[in-house]
Amino acid sequence: MKKKKLITELRMAIREELQSLTTVYPKWIRSSQVREMLSISYSTLQTLRINGTIPAYKMGTTWMYKYDEIVAVLEANCTKRKEMSHA
Repeated sequence: MKKKKLITELRMAIREELQSLTTVYPKWIRSSQVREMLSISYSTLQTLRINGTIPAYKMGTTWMYKYDEIVAVLEANCTKRKEMSHA
């Protein structure tokens, strides 16, 4: 009986953890979320969308972005800060 209860509790814990991950990192995000994520203005986001820097998808009247694609753009375009060596 205890084994069955433990298995049920583990399943519930795993299910809750998986649900929280999808809540924290949704697949699709709106323009306002991208602007907040990148700390940019509406016009900057519009420019990045128009010139193709950030892939975007229009669903009805709303522009949507894939979270993973935004992260990939950031990783592809980031430069590592060179550590200054002091002699």
